[in-house]
Amino acid sequence: MSNFVIEDLTITNEELIVVDLLKNIQKAITIESSLALVGMSGSGKSLTLKTILNMLPSNLKPNFKYKNDFELNYNNIGFIPQNPFTSLSPMTKINKQFFCSKEDMDKLLKLVELDIEFKNKFPSQLSGGQLQRVVIAIALSNNPKILLLDEPTTALDDKSKDTIINLLKTLQKRLNFIIIFVSHDIESIKNICEDIAILKDGNICEYGKTIDILNNPKTDYTKQLLKSNFKNREFRQ
Repeated sequence: MSNFVIEDLTITNEELIVVDLLKNIQKAITIESSLALVGMSGSGKSLTLKTILNMLPSNLKPNFKYKNDFELNYNNIGFIPQNPFTSLSPMTKINKQFFCSKEDMDKLLKLVELDIEFKNKFPSQLSGGQLQRVVIAIALSNNPKILLLDEPTTALDDKSKDTIINLLKTLQKRLNFIIIFVSHDIESIKNICEDIAILKDGNICEYGKTIDILNNPKTDYTKQLLKSNFKNREFRQ
């Protein structure tokens, strides 16, 4: 698995700095396996993902410096959005939502532990967990080097959430992709992310091994997040 090193990530809006990711830690972020991005709403998590995806709105100007042995492009990045129920076209059968060969689609469905007969169904005929498996399969269709996840378990019940997290861990070991995981779900973070970055006002205020920071937070801000158990309601204060 390749390392992905973020050396600088700054976003400006009409000369106003919106995100200066490494301002406080003054060092690069090296992602060897998996990184969680955590913070209150508006802290810069989604903007960071959009910068990597090259999907920022036109009024925002990024300065993004990274170091790795592959190019960041459509073929090397997979993206799993928050809500599987809105991620797929509701009036289109599953087999028409893949952009790969039939043979590859069947392999991908088996890879995410779905019967290939699901390809003949409409999204409305699948459960939330099944839909998220389909979304994961589509995200993996280009064999990405990096998989970006934006709250992928928010719309799922606890059983489906645990199943999806375990599936992602298995797939990562098999396919060797790096995970960048935005989530408010502390249990999922502990189960899948080796490192964690706590974001506040567009800056990282704590960064390191997930287990170390969760067990011994340094800042009052991180302590507040942990006390609230990363609930959405608390994040929107």
